[in-house]
Amino acid sequence: MRNRILALAALAAAIGSPLAAHAQSGVTVGRAPAVVESGPTIAVEQRPAFREYVVEQRVPAFSIPDRVVVGTTLPEAGVTYYDVPQRFGATTHRYTVVNGETVLVEPRSRRIVEVLD
Repeated sequence: MRNRILALAALAAAIGSPLAAHAQSGVTVGRAPAVVESGPTIAVEQRPAFREYVVEQRVPAFSIPDRVVVGTTLPEAGVTYYDVPQRFGATTHRYTVVNGETVLVEPRSRRIVEVLD
């Protein structure tokens, strides 16, 4: 009986450890991260002015068959990336318009780091 109790206790500890570690780490399995890169971005109060700037620039939109979400990697060919003007904040990202939505992209990886619309 004692061995059975010890075996059940060991089994419960083995099963419970990953769950406890998961709860403490804040990691969610099966979901994409909300932020791909933590580099500088456009401040919230600057976003309406930036959207207006993009419309004024008449940036051609690029279409992809997938939804536009943070973490999506854009194709190598056919997409033009534009510098974010200094007045909207110092950022290492570029912007483009995909499926009608303005996005910030990490230029080397071509990954969407923020959807601004």
